[in-house]
Amino acid sequence: MEAAAWSAIALVAALSMGTLFYLGSRFDGLAARLDGLGERIDSIAPRFDNLAERIDRVSDSLSSRIDGLAADTDRRFEALTASLDTRFARLDARFDRVDDRLIHLEDRLDVHLGRHAG
Repeated sequence: MEAAAWSAIALVAALSMGTLFYLGSRFDGLAARLDGLGERIDSIAPRFDNLAERIDRVSDSLSSRIDGLAADTDRRFEALTASLDTRFARLDARFDRVDDRLIHLEDRLDVHLGRHAG
């Protein structure tokens, strides 16, 4: 009976060692795959760096264009505002002349009505 127990212990030990070696080889295989993926990522990384540089250049160019357009738009807006101010000033002057003419006409009507009323 003792021999059967030792045989069972030896069998369990052998299976355990076999499982450990099998799992060890699987871990090594996975580690090799991960190393390969790491190398692929490292080989792709410069492409992303180049893309990031291109995006930065385009962003800088776009920012300068937007700043230029904003300055031009501000200048044009100021010019339009000044033009509108001038036009409103002329319109106010015309209304003042019409108002003066109406006051003069009112005075003449008052004189005329004063002559006939009285």
